Amino acid sequence: MRLGRPLYAWWAQQLVLCEWAFEPEPIMIETDAATARLAELGVMESGELGWRLIEALRTGSPDPARLLAGLELVALAGAAGWLTETRARHWALRLADEITGHFASLDAWHEALLHAKSAEGWVRGDDVFWEACEALAALEHQGEGITWELIAEWVTHHRRKPLSLWPDGPGEGVWRLRAAFAPLPGLPAARPDGPEGEEARRWLSHDWQLEDRTALIQNLLWMAGQGQRHGWDLDATRLLQAQGDARGQWRESLGEAEQDYGQVMLDFIDKGEPLEWAAWDWLRMVDLAWLGICAGWLTLDEGHDFAVHAADLLQRRYSDWSALARSYQRGRSLFEGSNCLADMARDWELLLGSPVSPWRVPLQELLDEQEKQASRQAVAEWRRSARHWVLALASVREPELAMRQGLLQPLPQARRDDALQYLQETLGLYPDEGIEALARYWLPAQAHHLNQLAADAAHSALPPSDTPFGRPALADLGSLAALKQGSRHAATIHMAEKYAFYLQMAMDSEAFDPTALEALAESLRGTLSRFYPDARRLLEAWAQWEALLPEGEHPPLVNEIRWHLDDPGSPFHWLDWRSTQWQEPGPRPTLSRFTAMALVGPLNSAAWSEPHRESEREAASIHEWIDSHYGLHGQAELIEFLDFLLEAGDRQDYQINYAPYTLNAQRLASEIAMLDSGDLSEEDRNHLLRLQRVRDNTDGCNELDMTAWDIAQAVDLAIAGRQLGWLDESAFASVLERSHALAAAHYGGWRAYASGLHAGFSFFMGDTPERESFLEGFRQALVAWLSGAPPLAGAWASLDFPGARPSHWAPQHIDTLPGDTRTLH
Repeated sequence: MRLGRPLYAWWAQQLVLCEWAFEPEPIMIETDAATARLAELGVMESGELGWRLIEALRTGSPDPARLLAGLELVALAGAAGWLTETRARHWALRLADEITGHFASLDAWHEALLHAKSAEGWVRGDDVFWEACEALAALEHQGEGITWELIAEWVTHHRRKPLSLWPDGPGEGVWRLRAAFAPLPGLPAARPDGPEGEEARRWLSHDWQLEDRTALIQNLLWMAGQGQRHGWDLDATRLLQAQGDARGQWRESLGEAEQDYGQVMLDFIDKGEPLEWAAWDWLRMVDLAWLGICAGWLTLDEGHDFAVHAADLLQRRYSDWSALARSYQRGRSLFEGSNCLADMARDWELLLGSPVSPWRVPLQELLDEQEKQASRQAVAEWRRSARHWVLALASVREPELAMRQGLLQPLPQARRDDALQYLQETLGLYPDEGIEALARYWLPAQAHHLNQLAADAAHSALPPSDTPFGRPALADLGSLAALKQGSRHAATIHMAEKYAFYLQMAMDSEAFDPTALEALAESLRGTLSRFYPDARRLLEAWAQWEALLPEGEHPPLVNEIRWHLDDPGSPFHWLDWRSTQWQEPGPRPTLSRFTAMALVGPLNSAAWSEPHRESEREAASIHEWIDSHYGLHGQAELIEFLDFLLEAGDRQDYQINYAPYTLNAQRLASEIAMLDSGDLSEEDRNHLLRLQRVRDNTDGCNELDMTAWDIAQAVDLAIAGRQLGWLDESAFASVLERSHALAAAHYGGWRAYASGLHAGFSFFMGDTPERESFLEGFRQALVAWLSGAPPLAGAWASLDFPGARPSHWAPQHIDTLPGDTRTLH
């Protein structure tokens, strides 16, 4: 006997009430006829079928009309191939159980149906429904066919076995999540070349503005990794921190289109509603993955992996279906600008309460571990390339970049133009310089400096705040002392994230060699993977250093960084952390070389990296400076002058032309009086001013060794010469080595060097009305360089002076410059 024959026969009998001819096998009618009849009933796709079946078996008083319609729909879906024979039989059994459980006899069933039909406007005689009831009743009373007693007994016996009403095969459980939009009673039900595929493509275009596979994948990865929750979360964080009238002012600052959103957000905060809505992104991601399969833009495996990824994220965030549904409803409220929480019961009653809901399975049991692992690998594969590292880092400053994940898509010309304009106007970087110019923005010495200050701060070993030139501001001292909080975190990320943003702009401009850009991205990945073993360590370090070193003109990115730390879908958690190479995007100077470059002091900005050949535009500016200040016009003149500075310099001028006057005050006074009595050339005027400084011992010029002035100028000029291409690597290294040795020979530490530099700067300054303001600014800079407050003013506070004994604590990690013998590498 065929399995379920009593059920099939009873089922066929009930379908006579739907004007079917008696068919012993209800699901064996022709496929085309079944599909056409489903369309007549308004069931165009399997999702609508799922809703009709759930509604037929909703809790509360039974609806006989819906139950009878459910029997017909199941038969048609089975015949059309939407349900397997087994699932169709199980749905029929579940409907039969509901019917026989609520109606004690066939007469009671028919009576309920007659009342239901009458309520719909049916009048006896309108069709054959009454005759069908009479015929079935006659059979029942004669004891023929499948009687009510027989089917009730058969159902009672078979309902003890588990029923497969929804896809529950290997890998199918994840699609239960799509019930939030349309329950899927059978898989696969997607045919890209059929009506469902056409409808999916229309839906993707009209409602999602997605026109192809690339855009679909980018959107799926965006929803997984950032979505709309990102902006909402950040707004909520800022509002929770807001004081006074700031919340109202925030809402008023929103555009007209976002005013309703702002009010809903404020209502949630005022009512203490949990500020969590990630299900809005992740549930819709499941729907989008299914639409992608239906449209033919994703293979079944690809769509499944995306859906499992969404389910994986949902399981990490929610313990049950109710929490998930309420989170989705909050997200929907923010999206629509109307509080939908009052509609929870109406919108979610069927899924949360129906005895046949696909959500009767516990949320945490939807996936097996093998599915999760396969999905995690697939999602990570989409972000495998090194460019995703650059995207992830840059998207913290510019969240729109998160839409670029996955497959590459051509950029609009406007975006390319904006990126190129940013590079030129903000960085002074032009395509004709080549990609090598980006190396100037890789600042390993700056990271070393910060790491060293943090280590010293943690051991209360920072330089004295009292300097020969004054004390730093209390706020700057506070910032310096606070660096101890960063002692456990390598500081490379502080400069690397900015470098990544510049690299992304170079990529967006499409004006540089793409192969070279890919190599730099790979180098960036390798470097950061070396210093930070996982996303959590990198983001914690970034957040810490961002809090310690905020940019004055921009609000700190701490909230943005911590969002990525806390959100399990953030791209940072799905990047490839396997370092394939150890080659930094720019050269890393040795510690002694960095120390030598730091001898320039406040004569120029701190040199945090090796100098590089500059573009013709920058070179013209540097050449003009060298010409106007030193009268040097080429390589030979520069090398000769550097030799002069290191061998004799201005210090020899002082010793020969001014130091003797310190032994004969009368002669000095006579010389000053003579010069001061007549018209003077510029040269004589400067000579007079220097004699007066000798007389007054201005800034200790008669007592201090001013060799530092020559050393600083030599290093400054050597860096400029390297940027102009006038010095090769060997010549540049020679100047640095000689400067390092000269400083060690003349001074015992940075304080003495600073005093000598200040004295030389003061003594040899020409006649200018801005002298006092120049000197005051120079003294303030010396205070910062000596004290390390503010931390990025200069490098002296983190470096041992040339020739001095080591005096700094070793950082707790390997992010230091080579040559630091106190650190294990």
